[in-house]
Amino acid sequence: MAKVTRKPTGVRRSAAARSRNQKARNARRHTASALDRMMAALPFTEEQWHKFFLALIIAAGLALAWTVASLAGVPDLLRDQLARSASRAGYEVRTLRVTGVERMSEQSVYERLRDDLDRPMPLVDVQEIRQGLLDMPWVADARVSRQLPDMLRVDIVEREPHAALQKPDRLVLVDAQGNELEPVSSGKAAKMLIISGPGAQRQVSELARLLDNAPALRPQIAAAEWVGNRRWNLTFRTGQMLALPEGEDGAAALVRFAEMDGRNRLIGGQAIAIDMRVPDRAYLRCKDGPCPHSLASRIEAE
Repeated sequence: MAKVTRKPTGVRRSAAARSRNQKARNARRHTASALDRMMAALPFTEEQWHKFFLALIIAAGLALAWTVASLAGVPDLLRDQLARSASRAGYEVRTLRVTGVERMSEQSVYERLRDDLDRPMPLVDVQEIRQGLLDMPWVADARVSRQLPDMLRVDIVEREPHAALQKPDRLVLVDAQGNELEPVSSGKAAKMLIISGPGAQRQVSELARLLDNAPALRPQIAAAEWVGNRRWNLTFRTGQMLALPEGEDGAAALVRFAEMDGRNRLIGGQAIAIDMRVPDRAYLRCKDGPCPHSLASRIEAE
């Protein structure tokens, strides 16, 4: 009968395991040795490293404690307690002082601040109050400050009325950027520039820049109509109308008209309409139709 000889696999497995363990120990020693060398290269002592890690652990613990306390509402309770203590000591809003109000209703400002009366000073959010004031039509800027123990001071910077915007059912004051301020009667707007036309409100600042090219004409302009969303018709206080071309050509045409008016006194003259939409041309219309050829020829010649 043949004999079967088995190899001592258990011995080999044991040897392989010992080899793996030795390699792992060597790797750990190498890693630890590299880490030690890196730590030693840094300009810190071992005691400083211990303090650093201790501070890191304490900071993490405090952050965790604060998170738990916040979830439990502890900071809010402490804040309310502080506010009540300050109020009992007289640190609460009892006086409102508003300055800088000239055109807008001062009462509207007090109405906006009414909820802050009798509020403990620690609970007064001056930034929130300021943002609420900036939402008011007349307010361009606002500064809010506490004056301890019991005063809240508000300094208002108002917008300047620039023109009256013609809407389908009313006139509205606007500033130089086209921001609406408040409705205005036709009587109060009689001496103001009246702006009209679809989309005109978005063009108020552009109109101001256009008129800056001929400052001598500005006091004589009663109204400006934005036509076709591309150009202006200006109406003078004499009732005469000036049609300007669109775009950058409008400024050049206005300057040219100012020069023509200086020589020929067109404003207050025979022409009731002057059309300058064609470059280097001025078409004049009088009450009964086209102006006399002599007048048009004289203006073109000059």
